[in-house]
Amino acid sequence: MRVLVTGGSGYVGCHAIRELADAGHEVVVYDNLSTGNRKLCDGFDLIEGDIADINKLTPILDRVDAVMHFAASAYVGESVTNPRKYFRNNVESALALMDAVLASKVRKFIFSSSCATYGLPRTLPIVESFPKEPINPYGATKLFFERVLSAYSVSHGLSYVALRYFNAAGAHQSGLIGEIHDPETHLIPLALKAVLRTAPPLKIFGKDLDTPDGTCIRDFVHVSDLGAAHVLALEYLADGGRSLSLNLGTGKGTSIKELISAIQRLTGCEVPHEFAAARAGDPPSLYADPAKAKEVLGWAAKRDLDEILVSAWKWQQKLDGSNGRA
Repeated sequence: MRVLVTGGSGYVGCHAIRELADAGHEVVVYDNLSTGNRKLCDGFDLIEGDIADINKLTPILDRVDAVMHFAASAYVGESVTNPRKYFRNNVESALALMDAVLASKVRKFIFSSSCATYGLPRTLPIVESFPKEPINPYGATKLFFERVLSAYSVSHGLSYVALRYFNAAGAHQSGLIGEIHDPETHLIPLALKAVLRTAPPLKIFGKDLDTPDGTCIRDFVHVSDLGAAHVLALEYLADGGRSLSLNLGTGKGTSIKELISAIQRLTGCEVPHEFAAARAGDPPSLYADPAKAKEVLGWAAKRDLDEILVSAWKWQQKLDGSNGRA
């Protein structure tokens, strides 16, 4: 199939386009490069544009069979301090994209959603049927768009899969692509930068949370495993699958202290770190029950935490050694 990938120069998007190409699909990347990196989609057809630009999108949609939508603002903390940006980019602009899609022949849509839609889970692990009560604007925007997809599936015959990621991590096995953010806010690259002394000591938000060791617990899933799930979701829709939302995680929670210990074991280096107050909008524990993705798509995460960290470490050494250039 020919697939339009919005945000394909971003972290998860650039891994998904490689999985698509490896599976024999044709890819058109559409990105305004506001947070993405052109180098991460080298070798792919890249069109620069904003998802709110219907006039630019219309002729592109005429030549594709499906859309994968990654383009979004995606920092929980920033969404709390600047919610206007998140509702503008993740809702208003995304609705413009949907207007263009509905005016086209495209009726297959894969959405990059988030476990932030759940908010504070009452029990763990998290299953798809849990209440959706986001506690930050980022999660609220992702849930809003899921509801848009659900409504449009009824009114316009749109078929969709919304994939609720847990914590994307790691880098591609080729060593050609990985995580590049400016500024960097994600935990693992910040920890590795602290090891390399290319960033200050890692700041750990919260040390007396309601978790076994007092630090946040998260479900780290390799970004290439996430990319593979998008291909399976596309093929599921092509086979007539019904619209739904799915968790993408390993089913295993790792605390920040456990993560630091694993990094120290694998790198042989101390991780300089310090503690700070817990952040608003950050749930203490989040990890998935991924059974439904296994049942529906035949998907399960293949790579464990050690593989995630080894790939991220190789990538970070390469990236920091080249002064931040891919």
